[in-house]
This record gives sequence, C-alpha cells and structure tokens, in this order.
Amino acid sequence: MTAYQSPWITDDLVIFQDSIRRFIAEELVPHEERWGQQHHVDREIWLKAGEFGMLLPSIPEEYGGAGGTFAHDAIITLEQSRAISTSLGTNVHSGIVAHYLLRYASEEQKLKWLPKMARGEMIGAIAMSEPGAGSDLQAIKTRAVRDGDEYVINGSKTFITNGYHADLILVVVKTDPEKGAKGVSIVVVETENLEGFRRGRFLEKIGQRGQDTTELFFDDVRVPCAHLLGTEEGKGFIQLMQQLPQERMIIALGALATMERAIEETVNYTRDRKVFGKSLLDLQNTRFKLAECQTVATIARTFVDDCMVKVLKGELSPETAAMAKWWCTQQNCQVIDECLQLHGGYGYMVEYPIARMYMNSRVTKIFGGSNEIMKELVARTL
Repeated sequence: MTAYQSPWITDDLVIFQDSIRRFIAEELVPHEERWGQQHHVDREIWLKAGEFGMLLPSIPEEYGGAGGTFAHDAIITLEQSRAISTSLGTNVHSGIVAHYLLRYASEEQKLKWLPKMARGEMIGAIAMSEPGAGSDLQAIKTRAVRDGDEYVINGSKTFITNGYHADLILVVVKTDPEKGAKGVSIVVVETENLEGFRRGRFLEKIGQRGQDTTELFFDDVRVPCAHLLGTEEGKGFIQLMQQLPQERMIIALGALATMERAIEETVNYTRDRKVFGKSLLDLQNTRFKLAECQTVATIARTFVDDCMVKVLKGELSPETAAMAKWWCTQQNCQVIDECLQLHGGYGYMVEYPIARMYMNSRVTKIFGGSNEIMKELVARTL
C-alpha cells in the first residue's frame, strides 16, 4: 500500500520540511521543559530561527522574507505541532502579523518592519482579546483618540501570545465607539521605550506553558497616526475578517499534526505494554479504538489537504476555514482523550507526550474564535 502524500506538498516542500524538522528537534525540543518553567522562550532563539530561515517564509524577498507561499508556513506549523514544540510563537509572528503588514501597511512601513521580523530582531504580536471581550470583537473598549498627528491609546488586552517579547503589536482599537464594527481600527504599536505601555504578568495556563502569554496595558500611549493599519479608520473589522481564515487554517493544521502524533505514540505504547499476558494492542477494544482514531485522522488529513489546495489558489471560503478550525480541533481533543485513556495511569503523567498534547490542545477550541463562533459563521451561510 502506497503511503498517502498530501497533494499540496511538493518535492521542494519535502526538503524544506526535513530541514525544519531537524531545526525543531535540535534547537527547540531540548528547551521546551525549561521554557515551560520560565513561561517564555529565550530571546536568542528568535535570532537563530531568523538566521535559519524559519521566520516569514511566505513574505516576498524584497521585504526580507523567503519568497515562499502559505504552504511553507503550513509546513512549519505541522512540524512544530508534531514535535509538541509550542513555545516559539511563529504562527502569530510569521503566519498572522507579517501578513497583516504585507497586505495593509504602507511600502515604507513594510520595508521598515518586515526585514527586522524576518531576522528575529523584531517580534510581532496581535492584541485583540480584552478582559471583557473575547470572540465578540465589537465589544472591545480600548480607545485610540486622535490628538494632532498622534493617537492616544487607553485600554488593556489579555491572552496575548508573544506578549512578553513583542516589539511590534497590532492593537485592535475603537477609533469611533458610536459606529460599532465600523468604528474598529488596527494601530501598529512599536513598544521600545514607549511611555505608558507596560506588560502584565505571565498568565498561568494549563498548556502551552512555554509560550509567553501576557496582559498588555496602554495608559495614554502616544502613537503616530501614520501607524494606522491601512489608509482610513474603521477598516479594522474588515481586515480581521479577511485575515482570520488563514489563522484558522493554521489552527486546523496544528490540530491535524497533533492528532497524528497522538495515534503514533499510542500505537507504540500499546504494542509494548503487556496486559493479562499479552500486548495491549492485541486486545480488541484497543484495536477498535485506534481504528476509530485513525479513521478520524484520515478524514481530517484529506479535509485539511483540500482546504490547503484551495487556500493556495486563493479559493478558500471563510466558512470552510471555520469548518476546518472547529471540526479539526474538536476531533483532535477527542482523539487525544481516547489515546490518553489507552495509556492508563501513565497518560496522566506529564513526562509522557500524550499528557502534554492533552494539555496543549484544549485551548485550540477557544482561540482564533471559539468553536461556537465558528459554527455560527457556518450557519449564516445556510
């Protein structure tokens, strides 16, 4: 039986995948436990990743990127997820922030910011969620008020990935609170020596503990009006809606890779584990459970591959991206739960990969838009 090959993964991407896999195994995985304890990666790893070519792979070369496509971002996501290496926030930095800048920033801004991001000298984050506003972005309270040629920003953000290291933050703000969604804008904030800006504590998470997730506070922070993302105010909500489908594909890809790793780990464990004088894998319940998990993973792989083919052609609809996000993350959590059960008591021990996958995956049903919101987006098209 010929091994299945994803139709969008070309021979060149296979070579890229092998090199990324080696970099992750040598430079990221050995430090995950320590990073988890300190709640952030070492700043130097961003520079190493930039030097290796792991950052901004799909940004054009004239802006410091590698000139690839979203397929390269997808490969990195697959490999980090498969390696249970969640600490380095490349998905947000390269797959999300860089593409907002590429699409909406001015030529001068792109030339200023993107090459530094590609080298790992400047780390990107996006600040949407607030203590009282998660998936409902119209409910945000952070304000940006014009004062001459500057915006004065007041408010707070929470659950911000890369928040500790971020030098460049896309801050979702209200520029006109009376206009609802049409009053939302995105302002780019450079954090170095910025008066009135401060970072809060590291947030204690049940998973992905090495990823620096923090609160951010803006107290009369002054930013040039030229840092408005795009050419006019009130376009932030549209910009978010245009870019979120790619973020949701990144989440679906991560769920797929984790699901496949969970099954592989469990097959190996149950083959070696002896119960009642025979291999745990020889028991019918084990075999049936793993058959169910493998079937789900195969469906997920073919669905995600179909989405990838579409996204690379520019044909992926927002509702299909929403389907991929909610279904893959839901199935991933269920598959991991079944696999953890087959590990018995050892599945509850953090030293086992299945336990770390269990903890890391739960949030995927929440971030990038909760799965309930994803279903609402799909339902609106019916």
